[in-house]
Amino acid sequence: MNPPENMSEVIGGRRYSVKTATLLAGDDFWDGSNFERGGRNEFLYRSKNGGYFTVTLTRWTGERDHLTPVSLQEAQELWERLSERRVSFEKAFPGVKVEDA
Repeated sequence: MNPPENMSEVIGGRRYSVKTATLLAGDDFWDGSNFERGGRNEFLYRSKNGGYFTVTLTRWTGERDHLTPVSLQEAQELWERLSERRVSFEKAFPGVKVEDA
């Protein structure tokens, strides 16, 4: 389960497009019955120009699927929280230094 490739939004004068972005992580783990988590799934993307955004898909009546830009810090926190990582931290956040604990 992934957001539709044609999902795109212009927000703050910037175009965010699933088709041209890289999927970094999501919470779409198959539990043996379905992919949905409480009727919603969240996916984290990085645009080709380095912007980060989420896509939320919903099964709830009265809610709509939506795309939301997020900051680098918010994207890092989401990547850590989302269960299904598609790429490593280094690929998700090029140039971000990771320090040993």
